[in-house]
Amino acid sequence: MTPPPSATGPGAATLGLAGLLGLLLTVEVLPRTGVVSADYLPPTSRIVRALAVELNDRAFWRALGDTLTGWALGLAIAVVAGVVVGVLIGSVPFLRAATASTIEFLRPIPSVALIPLAVLLFGTGLGSTLLLVVYAAFWQVLIQVLYGIQDVDPVTRDTARSYNLGPWARVRHVLWPTALPYVMTGVRLAAAVALILAITAELIIGSPGLGSRIAVAQTSQAVPEMYALIMIAGLLGLLINLAARTVERRALFWHQSVRGEAAL
Repeated sequence: MTPPPSATGPGAATLGLAGLLGLLLTVEVLPRTGVVSADYLPPTSRIVRALAVELNDRAFWRALGDTLTGWALGLAIAVVAGVVVGVLIGSVPFLRAATASTIEFLRPIPSVALIPLAVLLFGTGLGSTLLLVVYAAFWQVLIQVLYGIQDVDPVTRDTARSYNLGPWARVRHVLWPTALPYVMTGVRLAAAVALILAITAELIIGSPGLGSRIAVAQTSQAVPEMYALIMIAGLLGLLINLAARTVERRALFWHQSVRGEAAL
């Protein structure tokens, strides 16, 4: 039996590229055939021309830098905090039981609900973006770390305890190897969520970045420019996801899932 194509292999990449080209072709055809008004959905060719103009504008690159800054700082803070808090809570059964209801209460609160608080505390600056990004991305990492620590083999845990391993040694040699695949999954999810919230904060609050440029283009009826900026946001998300998956595979080269994927 022929094995199915790998989700990350060259065949999948070819299909993904074909799907993207099919989408661009559809956007080109729909407004030109009158199915959709070009006032609301310009053809791909017009969007690409607007994209070329944006790429030659220094203000666009400054906005892109602002978005990436908010994304990177927020993601870094969320990952560090999520790992530290997750290991601490997951390693102490009392803390896990005491914080379970609090975590389940806070986690479903959407970050956009914190926008009034963010504006009140930080105005329209970078701090508001960081507050939303960190809050949303933190839970992605924390929950995965808790799942990873919960998945530690009880026999391995008891063996480490019987050898009188200290807390740091248990974390390093017992908890971390088991939790690392979960951590990397959390980081990958958090990276995508962080980008979404960074652009959302810029779009709604008006913080400097791609989101604020999209809002300006929308209010000024610059529809092709708006779609060009949206395309940039989509490409940025795609690149971040590919980078996160690459880091995940390299960090987990020893793990069974990555070895099996390489074998396919």
